Amino acid sequence: MHSNQGFDPQEIEELKKEMAELGQSYVVIDSEDNSDDFMNFYFVGKYEGKEVIYDAVIYTLKLQHSSEIYELAEHKVAQKFPNYKSIVYEEDENGDIEPLNDEEEEIGLYMTEVMDELEEDEAVKVQEHVDVDPNIDYGIGLDVGLHVDKITPQVIEKFIKEFNDDTLKLDPTHYSFQFDDEA
Repeated sequence: MHSNQGFDPQEIEELKKEMAELGQSYVVIDSEDNSDDFMNFYFVGKYEGKEVIYDAVIYTLKLQHSSEIYELAEHKVAQKFPNYKSIVYEEDENGDIEPLNDEEEEIGLYMTEVMDELEEDEAVKVQEHVDVDPNIDYGIGLDVGLHVDKITPQVIEKFIKEFNDDTLKLDPTHYSFQFDDEA
């Protein structure tokens, strides 16, 4: 444990100082993945009676649901198209997206069909969870899925307070979502 800097009292104090300057109980970890649906951040809490830095990702159940639908669909596509690899959209010199070749087009259509089918059948159900991973290089990892519309500073603050006070109540309901046509 002592090689994990997330348990180092000096590291913890520096993080607390940074949080105090920001006026919040967490510090966002810069990542291009951060969005209204997903946030990666550090906060201080206790683990097995010791103060520690938590490296947390928190995301909406809707994001988790669509990710799982996509993974399942990719698996089915790979079974039907043995030489399938994720489609990479190429841009021409004007920044326009190059048209897909016939096979990529067929794969894309099949992928959409499979995803629609999985969604319609409610083949994927997700529920609120907090997974703790003590085996990361820095602090303790937390993987958190919550049934909220957006990951806002208020959602993060409420989660940290309830997690640290041991008053967090997770919703045991299994959810399935329908994709928005605008997405």
